[in-house]
Amino acid sequence: MLYNLAKLSAETRAQIEGSPKWRKFFSEFPKAMMRLDGNAKTIKGNARGFKTAILYLTPANGSGTNVCPLASLAMCEAPCLNTAGRGAMSNVQMARLRKTLFWVQFQADAIAMIKRDIARFEAKALRENFTLLVRLNGTSDIRFENYGIIQSFPLVQFYDYTKIPNRRNLPLNYDLTFSYSGVAVFQQYVDIAKKNGNRIAVVFRNRAIVERMLANAETFHGLPVVDGDDTDIRHLDPQGAIVALYAKGKAKQDVSGFVVG
Repeated sequence: MLYNLAKLSAETRAQIEGSPKWRKFFSEFPKAMMRLDGNAKTIKGNARGFKTAILYLTPANGSGTNVCPLASLAMCEAPCLNTAGRGAMSNVQMARLRKTLFWVQFQADAIAMIKRDIARFEAKALRENFTLLVRLNGTSDIRFENYGIIQSFPLVQFYDYTKIPNRRNLPLNYDLTFSYSGVAVFQQYVDIAKKNGNRIAVVFRNRAIVERMLANAETFHGLPVVDGDDTDIRHLDPQGAIVALYAKGKAKQDVSGFVVG
């Protein structure tokens, strides 16, 4: 196979090595790294003139390389939308895993492919009279400002959610929203984000909590609350505000403190 699988869990490695389908799959490079308007939330941005491209990798340490350095501390790995490493992996999870191994083991090629994807999407958005948004950390928390990708497309708006509050010297076209966790040991990072005046995304238990807060103009941590679930166009939201999201999938059952309410 093309990729070194030594760092994968024994279960995932056995699933790949025991299947002709997956052995062939992991003997090839991906044909693309990113998708355009690949989920229901980003598609909502079409009505406001935006198309969104997102890169999805295997989060946390699921690939054997940790692409979410504060996930363990924030306890957001279990409620993450991706469930890689827990039971048999789906086609989607396998695709994300291959992209992650491609990124880790063939990084120059991966960067070149990401740039080709973005150039193609930029041209498509221009032809169709849309503004392109690019989110490189769909399910990861990599410091993408350090790889020259964002700087190569100065007319494209990039954005991400991050749990790393001290990212500095960002390109002007890279917007970050700090991702909150209510876990006690993570509060030192929340305090830094508040002190910096960052926009902070918070996942609440359900939509009813969010609607109540919006209707009553409630604050959270002393900061005003805005609705973050209507679209994923974060760079238009105010800094120093709480972007209210609500739990979906496994996050509904989270009791770690990551989900609020």
